[in-house]
This record gives sequence, C-alpha cells and structure tokens, in this order.
Amino acid sequence: MAIQFVDAKTLKQWLHGQTEIAVFDVREHGQYGESHLFLASSVPYSRLEYEVARLAPRKTVRLVVYDENGSGVSLKAAQALIQQGYQDIYVLSGGTQGWQDAGFNVFAGVNLPSKTFGELVEHHCHTPRVSAHDLKRMMIDREDFIILDGRPQSEFKKMSIPGAQCCPNGELAYRIKSYISNQETKIIINCAGRTRSIIGAQTLINLGIKNPIFALENGTQGWYLNDYVLDHGKVAQYAESRVDEEILLASLALVKKFDIPLISDEQFLLWKNDEDRSLYLCDVRTAEEFLLNGLPGAQHTPGGQLIQATDQFVGVRHARIVLYDSDGVRAMTVACWLKQMGHDVAVLREGIKSKVSLPKIQINHTLGLATIKTADLYQIDQKESVTILDIRGSMQYRKNHLPNSIWAIRPRLLEIIRGAKETIIIISDDPALTYGALLELDGLDLNIQLYELEGPEFPKELETISSESMPPDIDCIDFLFFVHDRHDGNKNAARRYLEWETGLIAQLDQDEMNLFSIL
Repeated sequence: MAIQFVDAKTLKQWLHGQTEIAVFDVREHGQYGESHLFLASSVPYSRLEYEVARLAPRKTVRLVVYDENGSGVSLKAAQALIQQGYQDIYVLSGGTQGWQDAGFNVFAGVNLPSKTFGELVEHHCHTPRVSAHDLKRMMIDREDFIILDGRPQSEFKKMSIPGAQCCPNGELAYRIKSYISNQETKIIINCAGRTRSIIGAQTLINLGIKNPIFALENGTQGWYLNDYVLDHGKVAQYAESRVDEEILLASLALVKKFDIPLISDEQFLLWKNDEDRSLYLCDVRTAEEFLLNGLPGAQHTPGGQLIQATDQFVGVRHARIVLYDSDGVRAMTVACWLKQMGHDVAVLREGIKSKVSLPKIQINHTLGLATIKTADLYQIDQKESVTILDIRGSMQYRKNHLPNSIWAIRPRLLEIIRGAKETIIIISDDPALTYGALLELDGLDLNIQLYELEGPEFPKELETISSESMPPDIDCIDFLFFVHDRHDGNKNAARRYLEWETGLIAQLDQDEMNLFSIL
C-alpha cells in the first residue's frame, strides 16, 4: 500500500468537516510542544505503535501524520502505521512549514483545544474569580471558605495552596456535598494555572450549588508570583462521596440541556458493530475504582483530565465517546463539557453495572525478547565489546545513567547504532519506548539484550553518574523546554506561560472558534 499525501488546504477542510479524522504529530514531544497544528495529537514516533490502537481504534479511519517538513520522520511513521494495518494513511505535504506557507497558524504548548476552551468558558460565562492577594486576605481575616484543588493527586503533591484539599474536577459533583456544611462557605477552586480553576468553578455553578464560588486567578503560579509560599509534598485525601437527590437532578438537568444521550447496552452494541465510526469507552472515576471493576476494554480517563487533556485520550475527531461511572453524576457532568468542546459524547446508563465491552489492547512490548537481570547488567557493563543504549527520557538520563551508556531515541536510533559493537544492551523504563525501539531494530540481525528499569532509580549495586548538559539541549527532542521550570521557582517562565494561556483565543481563526459551542 502506497503512502498518500495531502496538502495543507485540503487538510484544513477535512479538519473542519463532519467526517472522522485523526491528525498525529509524530515528532517527539518537545518538538511538538514548540509548534503544532491546533487539532493535532502528540503521538511521537518513539511511542507510535504502542499508543495508536488506543488513540485511533478503527483501522479504516482517515489518519494524517506530519513532521516539520513532510520528508522526515512522518514518512517512517506512515509506513509503520500501514504495517499496523491502517488503511487510509496520509502525510501532510511540507509538514508544519507547508501548513504555515498556506497561511494557517501553528501553536506552542500542549492540550490546546482544552486550554483554549477554558479561556472561552471564562469569557462566555463570566466565571467569578478571586486573586491570590484577595485569597491571602481571606486567610488572614479567617473568613469562612474552602479551597479545592482541581488537579490529580500527583500534581497536588508537587505543590499546593496552603490549606487546600485535593478534589479533581471530575470528582466535584460526586464529593462536593461532603466538603461544605452550609451555603455561606465560599468555595475557591484552583489548579496550577487557569483552565481547571475555571472549569471546576463553573462546574459547581452549573450544578446549582448555592455557595459563593470562585476560580483562583492563575492558580498556584499566581500564588507564587505574589511571593506567597506554597506547600510541597502534601498527600491528597479525598472526601467521601455524597450524591444526594439535588445533585442527581441537577446533573440530569444538565444532560437534558446539552442534549447528552443516556444510552443502553443495546445501543452501545449497535455502535460497537458500526464499522464506519470510531468508538471510545471511557471510565471517568478514580484510578482505584477503575482497577477494582473497570469494564473490559475501557480506557481509564479521569474526568477532570479528560476535559483538561482530551487529545491525550481521544485521537479521532467526530468519534463516538461513551462515558461511565458508578454514580451517574460524574459521567454526566464531564459529558456536558465534552459536548460543548464539539465532541459526540454519550453516557452509559447502567454505568459499572453494564455488560458492554470493547476489545482489549494487548501488546507484547518486548517482542518476546528475554530481559536481563541487574547482576547480568553489572557484568556486561564491564565489557568493552558491548554498546549500552539508554532509551529513557533525556531528563531521566541526565539525572542518572551508567557511565558507559549512550542516550538514544528512536528517530535517531539507526544512525546511533552504525558504530555499535557486537552486542547491544537497551535500558528502558517505559514499555512504549521499548516497543518502539525494538520495532526499529527488528530485522537487523543484531544481538540485542534488554534491561527494564523498575522505577526512576537504578539499583544501588550499579554505579551511575549524572550530567546537566548530556545530552545537550538541542538533542533533547523529547523534552518540552517551552516555559521550562514554571513550577520550580522560575517566575519569568510562569509569567510567560500565563501570557501564552490568556493569549490563546486571539490566535484562533474562525473555523477553530466554531469548534466550540458554549451554552
């Protein structure tokens, strides 16, 4: 099957039509984050075959890949997708340069549709907000308020507003009644920047919660930019769930307002058998709940993050997205936001009691290659006849690596191994990177051995070194330096990030604006 090509103007028409389409930026994540199409998903070539079945489950979907010029890694990615069984693959002629030459904008940053949507929600709904200075005054005056952090536990642990409690946005409808005891208590929703603060606050307003509700302007970054101290390392504890009739009725009213279908198992089965549409089954509950009784073939998509980073879970525009939970209110409130973002979304009526399923994605990421133990790696490391390739992220390599190892990444792997010795050892901490590297080397008749690192640190018996400059920045194509260190004390980076976020709407053309429908 030959690779097809598409010009920028035609792709622009496809993106804003009604037919399903997936657009993948197959450069590494750092390259993507510097300059990409508004509706593109980041699917780096180093992770491509491992991620594609999850992001684009239908093999006949129209799928476009691109790089910076249309003649680099996009060609290899297109061929790899054809080998995976995808039947309608295109390469964007000229890549991002051809896109710009046609007069279309490219964007920096990540999760562009979701973050832009948050800004539009604030503009349209006039979501109330409170500044860091005003919140600090409320603390000093001991006002009656509660701060709820709308981010996941991992982000909350990194840094949080003093006194804040962790309640990711997708959990708000499910747990809010356990956080407040009276309608006079002010509710402040914060995140690290802006989007989740806005969406969280507006979620509670849309649910009819009577308390005064505010988004914390600019989140933890705004707090820090005012020279206020953040907490670090705080362990998150969720409040108990408490769904009363008022919350349930409010959620049902929202799905009626936004015309969200509550579908039966029978309807889901009809959609599952529809060969012309892609279908996603998304569990919006917590990770612990999903592990306990997630439906077969479902993807874990925590509700708040599904709104915040939709492109990381759903790679096909105009696909059918079916959400479920254990209580109804979480799936319904998340669905209402996705609908306003332009997605075709429904809620599974029976939730976790449903009998539906999708095929499970099973990947033997080692391709049957046996892995070596730490003791074996220690012995091998002493030999000069071995080339040790460390394919972990560039920042992990900088932090600690074996003295004799070479940092490698899939797009440059074949070039790196030209001078390799008779035996190659691959060190990895990520099955997606392992799979991509082994596929790249498959068929080269090499003696390859694999060492899989468990966790972020090497075992103590292995001597490691660190480096602040190896690999050099120019080679760290997997790492996004865009406003680097904005959460680690770099105030200029934090200011640049907030300026970027508040400036997103001004960069949109009319087609991109029309993607959203906020009511």
